[in-house]
Amino acid sequence: MKSHTRSRPGEKKLPRIDGGAELAGTRSIRRTCSILRSVGQSADVGVTLQEIAQVSQLPKSSAHRYLLVLEKEGFIKRDPVSQRYRLGLAFLALHTRQADWLIERAKPLLEKVRDKWNESVNLGMLLGDYVVYLDILESPRAVRLAARRGDRDSIHSTALGKAIAATLPDEQVLPMLNATGMPRRTERTITDPKQFQSELAKVRSAGYAVDDRENEEEGRCVAVFVPGLGAPVAISVSGLASRLPMTRTGEVARALMRVAAELSGTQAAITDLNTKRTIQKS
Repeated sequence: MKSHTRSRPGEKKLPRIDGGAELAGTRSIRRTCSILRSVGQSADVGVTLQEIAQVSQLPKSSAHRYLLVLEKEGFIKRDPVSQRYRLGLAFLALHTRQADWLIERAKPLLEKVRDKWNESVNLGMLLGDYVVYLDILESPRAVRLAARRGDRDSIHSTALGKAIAATLPDEQVLPMLNATGMPRRTERTITDPKQFQSELAKVRSAGYAVDDRENEEEGRCVAVFVPGLGAPVAISVSGLASRLPMTRTGEVARALMRVAAELSGTQAAITDLNTKRTIQKS
C-alpha cells in the first residue's frame, strides 16, 4: 500500500528530483555555494562577515552561523587579526587532488608540445583572482622563460589569464580586475578594463590568447582554454619573442588545441582553425 502525505494549508511545495524524492534545503545549498564562491574569489585578501551577508542576502547573524559551520568543517578559515575569511585546508585539498590528477594526465601531452617547439609549456588554473601555475615543463634552451610551480600571475597580463577570462562573463571578470588592480608589467601591458574587454573579444574570436610582451619585456606566450574539466584551466607555450614570432602563434595555438581536446576527451574542443582568418599557417 502506498502512503500519501498531504501538504498543510499554505505550505510551500518543495521541488522534486528524479524518483519523486523531495529536494529539501535548496536555498541553503545555494547560499552555501555563494559563500564559498565569494571566499574563493577573494584569494589572499579574504572577505568580511558584512561582505558575506551581502553576497548571501542574509542577516549578519545568519551569515555568521553559515560561516561557523564551514569553518568547523575546515572549508574556510578566519584570520583572528583581520577577521577576514579565506579558503580552508579542506577546500584546498580538493583542489590539490584535482590538480594532481590533471598534472599527471597532461604531462605526456605537454611534453610533446615542449619537445616540438623547444619552449616552456605551462598548465594553469584560475584560483580566486589569479592564475596559478600547476605545472611547468621548462624549455631545454639555456635562455628560456619559465615560472615556478605554485607561482601566480594576474589575468590581465598573461595569455593563460586571458584564455580563461575569455570564457567568463564580464560581470565576473571586472571584479577580478578591480581586486588585482591591473598592475603594469611592461609598456605593453593592458591596464584599462575596457581595453581588456576588447582584448577578450579578440580571444573569443580567434580561439586562443596571446601575451605579446605584456608580462615580460622579451616574452611572448600563446594559450588556449581547456574545456570540459569542470575547472578554469588553460595551457600555454612561452618563449622569447625573437624565437616565437607572431606569425607562428596560430600554429602553436593549433598544437595546444589538439592537446586541449585530448585533455577534455572530446574532439569538439578543437576549433576549425582553417576557417578563421585570424590564424594563418606559416
